[in-house]
Amino acid sequence: MSQPPFTPGLHLLIDHFGGHGLTDPQMLRDALTGAAHAAGATVLSCELHGFEGGGITGVVLLAESHITIHTWPERDYAAIDIFMCGNADPHRAAAHLEQALTPARTTVTAHQRGH
Repeated sequence: MSQPPFTPGLHLLIDHFGGHGLTDPQMLRDALTGAAHAAGATVLSCELHGFEGGGITGVVLLAESHITIHTWPERDYAAIDIFMCGNADPHRAAAHLEQALTPARTTVTAHQRGH
């Protein structure tokens, strides 16, 4: 007997162009954890690291996987990954981040993991 397809979760790859908050660690922390809560995910930890020049890398470790951000303020750009499994909704997390960061333009690529 064959097993049903294994689909552990949905992975969103997001490019934000423009917006604000790309150099503000507290604003990014609030946006990332808020996105996790909006998705119905459980935050285990949140770490951010600032770089010379103002860029920030952040990761929110979730019981349902993770959210990451890497900012290049000198390029007005942020790369965001949202991977969630279970009942957490990565699209709600993405919507929260778009509202918080107000990018001028956003592209989203969705990938169903396990295929």
